[in-house]
Amino acid sequence: MTLRIGLMVGMEWSMPPALIEVINRRDAGVVAEYVQIGATAMDEPCPWSVIIDRISHEVPYYRTYLKNAVLQGTTVVNNPFMWTADDKFFDATLATRLGVAHPRTVALPNKEYIPGIDHQKSLRNLRYPLDWENIIQYIGMPCVLKDAHGGGWRDVYICHTIEELIHYYNESGQLTMVLQEFIKWDHYVRCLCLGQEDVLPMKYDPKERRYLVEHEHLSPQLGRRVVEDALKLVRALGYDMNSVEFAVRDGIPYAIDFMNPAPDMDLYSLTPTYFEWAVEHLAEMAIKLAHRPRWQMRDLRWDAMFTANR
Repeated sequence: MTLRIGLMVGMEWSMPPALIEVINRRDAGVVAEYVQIGATAMDEPCPWSVIIDRISHEVPYYRTYLKNAVLQGTTVVNNPFMWTADDKFFDATLATRLGVAHPRTVALPNKEYIPGIDHQKSLRNLRYPLDWENIIQYIGMPCVLKDAHGGGWRDVYICHTIEELIHYYNESGQLTMVLQEFIKWDHYVRCLCLGQEDVLPMKYDPKERRYLVEHEHLSPQLGRRVVEDALKLVRALGYDMNSVEFAVRDGIPYAIDFMNPAPDMDLYSLTPTYFEWAVEHLAEMAIKLAHRPRWQMRDLRWDAMFTANR
């Protein structure tokens, strides 16, 4: 029986067709195709052994469908249950528990709330006003204010004064924001992580937002630590597709951002060199998961993530 691998995609134009072509060319007893779904009945069987999800974070119905697919035994990359629960403050605590260096981080109460929230009656558990001086004393200046659930560098602000910080916080609306220590880095690395096994540490310029093809940019010791820390994080989260960013300061790699379960895999972003690596390894991982499914319902025992490095 031919196994089916489905791709759930958005506006991407380079990676999806390349991945389908590579998988189908390998003649490995699987066929890759785009997922096609309409209205979904409860407990409806899923015809795909594996689904590579690149867009459900922006299309809620897709996320709903993928949770049902997991219950049917489909391996979804990435597990939609974990992705739904993930946020940057959770990740900060997780990294700390795993022994991975991470900037000091504080979660902030929302500035605004949905209609119907009575500030006097509904928010009785909140201390107000915020003690900005103590928060800044812990985090330091400059600092980074960012959306706890965001990505793609949206709603990220580098603040150099407390006035600047309060201004951007007051503009955050209903977003849940985190405040983070700013790491003045001397080297920056973005790792593409696939299958909880393969890690490609790429030199990255976050100011220009581009990859630099320079293979020997890490010392052997630092390279090992970056790869080991990246694997600790993705294995604890259960992500088979993710990017993990490290800001290196004084030889210590600080995990800055690793909530990227649909990492950028565009040809022009990655450069042809890294794009080829990504497509080939993603194809290999998808074929392997099709033949040897991972029962992701076990991943719902989230307490196990805190013992991932033992």
